[in-house]
Amino acid sequence: MNTTSNSDGLRHIRRLLWAAVAGSALAFGGAALWRAFTPPDLPAPYVTGEAAIVNAYTLTDHAGRSVTPETYEGRWQLVFFGFTFCPDICPTTLAYMASVTDILGPQADRVAPIFVTVDPARDTVDVLAEYVAAFHPQLIGLTGTEAQIAEAADNFRVWYERSEDAAAPDGYLMAHSGYIYLMRPDGGFDSVYREGDQPPEALAEEILMRIERDERT
Repeated sequence: MNTTSNSDGLRHIRRLLWAAVAGSALAFGGAALWRAFTPPDLPAPYVTGEAAIVNAYTLTDHAGRSVTPETYEGRWQLVFFGFTFCPDICPTTLAYMASVTDILGPQADRVAPIFVTVDPARDTVDVLAEYVAAFHPQLIGLTGTEAQIAEAADNFRVWYERSEDAAAPDGYLMAHSGYIYLMRPDGGFDSVYREGDQPPEALAEEILMRIERDERT
């Protein structure tokens, strides 16, 4: 098998898809795109404190290892659910998370940026490994069975569903909510954010404040 050729083809398809959707967004003011990729009733974009969000899953990372939240215990975690064929929300949010990670500087090792796919049929370990590497070397990609992904999404209160689209690769896309969950080093829920609601510098500063607070206690 020619792995390089397959990878180049995969990237080419995604670039074409992203370009097509971006063109549609410009043409129609983004309204149709927003309806296609977000649920009808989203929660508030910024919430702090305890919530009915449970950091619980058993999944497989992009290196093929079985992982649970305990794998990242001791680190703050930025968790985002999406899929690799996502034409807009996912690449922009992952690029945002990569910027936050860079801004954290020496403290970046105290944070685990995590991308959980909602499209495990296509987002295999190998696909995720290539995809996350394009954004940041510290970005972690997680996949699993359909049942494992459904359970993880339910625990995080993440909405997603398959959206048939004849123009999309394989004839479908995945509609999904687009929030970043900040989980504490003990695995508990801290806050939820949305890319675009604050610059990456602001989120990085909030995380650094939490890290410094932990060091004082």
